Amino acid sequence: MNVNKFSMGATAAIITSMGLIAGLTQGADAKVGIITGLLIFAIADNISDSFSIHIYKESEGASVKEVSVSTFGNFAVRLLLVLTFAAIVLLLPPNAALIASSIWGMALLAILSHRIAKSRCIHPLRSITWHLAVALVVIVGSKFLGSWILQWQLISRI
Repeated sequence: MNVNKFSMGATAAIITSMGLIAGLTQGADAKVGIITGLLIFAIADNISDSFSIHIYKESEGASVKEVSVSTFGNFAVRLLLVLTFAAIVLLLPPNAALIASSIWGMALLAILSHRIAKSRCIHPLRSITWHLAVALVVIVGSKFLGSWILQWQLISRI
């Protein structure tokens, strides 16, 4: 599989999954909430994103085959990646799932970034570092937002 062809969908699946897990970890019934969020993301956002790629490819005048490969390839890659994150959450307690999914996501993103950098004949370390930094901002920001919302929710009950 050409990693460049599905890199946008893979990146979205990895970073959004890590963000969802980080943001929803501290809530009540965190495991159910996280898995529900991931599955909704795996279907609803995935269909929306894949359909957007479909329309974009059509607007470029791509062949029917290229449109189909891009649409269904993006959907399949995103679905499989999100399901790996859901499996981690299903198998581990929420805080352990946060750590494991962050490691898994960062590893996947590093591999993807490395392969893209190599295909573009650029030094991979700069690309990997930049992409992992963006993912870290998403994880930390999502964790902070989830904590803030939980605190706000607890305060509003008083």
